[in-house]
Amino acid sequence: MPEKTLNDLPRELRQLYTRGYDALQRENFDYAIEMFTTILTKEPYVFECRKSLRTAQTKKSGSGGGGFFKRAFSSASSSPMIAKGQMAVRKSPLEAIQIAEQILNTDAQNAGAHKLLADAALVAEMPRVAVMSLEILVKASPKDKELSYKLAEALAGSGEKTRAETILTALQREHPGDNAIFQKLKDLSARKTLDEGGYGALASGTGSYRDILKDKAESVTLEQEKRQVKAEDVTEKLILEKEARLKTEPTNVKVLRDLGELYLQKSDFDRALGFFEKIAATDGGNDSALQKQMAETRVRKFNHALSQLDANAVDYAEKAAQIKAEKQAFQVEECRQRAERYPTDLQIRFELGQFYFDAGKISEAIPEFQKAQNNPHRKVQSGIYLAKCFEKRGMNDMAARKLQEILKDKVGFDDEKKDLVYTLGCLQEKMNKRDEAIEQFKLIYEVDSSYKDVAKKVEDFYSGQA
Repeated sequence: MPEKTLNDLPRELRQLYTRGYDALQRENFDYAIEMFTTILTKEPYVFECRKSLRTAQTKKSGSGGGGFFKRAFSSASSSPMIAKGQMAVRKSPLEAIQIAEQILNTDAQNAGAHKLLADAALVAEMPRVAVMSLEILVKASPKDKELSYKLAEALAGSGEKTRAETILTALQREHPGDNAIFQKLKDLSARKTLDEGGYGALASGTGSYRDILKDKAESVTLEQEKRQVKAEDVTEKLILEKEARLKTEPTNVKVLRDLGELYLQKSDFDRALGFFEKIAATDGGNDSALQKQMAETRVRKFNHALSQLDANAVDYAEKAAQIKAEKQAFQVEECRQRAERYPTDLQIRFELGQFYFDAGKISEAIPEFQKAQNNPHRKVQSGIYLAKCFEKRGMNDMAARKLQEILKDKVGFDDEKKDLVYTLGCLQEKMNKRDEAIEQFKLIYEVDSSYKDVAKKVEDFYSGQA
């Protein structure tokens, strides 16, 4: 079965992946593993998700040394779960993969589980999954001829023929009399030559010289896309090819997205938006990431219009102010609508609070930042904005309390903490709490006397005492 990408997943599974990836970044490994496992139970052929699962498992278990591997390897055959998985490899390889993953969820370095997973993945035609486990096994047992041979086979199956050839060449040097290795290397070299020239299909009767030329042309196109060449003629060529493909695949989301991004390169914002809107219609309009991309495209349109103004014109200031006001009004309204559509998305709440704050709508900004504080990624930033909101409303005591609350969770003394402590000191000065204020400035002075005007404040304080 062909491998799937994250873009091939239904929206609810893509959302699960996003949650899992966020949890992985926060080092909440158990939750990340739970999310990735749920996805792979339904869609086992999504390699990118399985790769993320392996990262979460490894980070949860920590790194393992060679001694640990030997112990795991010796006990693998006695494990009831591994024995059950080995029985399922041929008839139900996906079940065997699930069993191996269950073991790796709690013991990411279990060699028996990796061996089971590699065997099952090869049967299930998932060579890249097999490569991940075989690389771990070979690293632990570099002299194991069978494991190295399997890794070469898996690499060849996943398209990495050069790496496979390197491993087989090394095996041949170590085992010069092994005819199986010699024949495998010979076959791989021949297949590599055929594939690189496009002659494999020709030899089998399923292709033609025209196919070879077509493949080469497609390779050039893909390389141009990969390098993101922005020359006008290349962009136009890519657009023509994508639009031709769209005629036969009108609902292909990747093609629609590619066209939108190509038109963005040309600063043709209206056409780009047209393709993004088609994706929204295809996907039901419920993709928050797409909605955000469309909003960013409209913002880029405003910025582009601003950049096209003549700075020397008499009415420049008036036109620039008008575009900026329209841009700000759009951002506030668009984000407000997204917040209504996705009321539990705390990242959107944070963005809406920022837009309200920048627009001077402090009363509207406060409740948004209060909600956004529940997002662990935005807890500190939301708290800082709340303190700024309170200060603008003249609620200096509340602003100071909020900063003190944030500082309780701050470890170390980085630039952000310096700024928080400095702001707190300034607030306390405003409230005539000079003794408390100077204590804040002293904290900064002890680690960085060159920060803003801290040195002057502290030195003036001691001069006054003298």
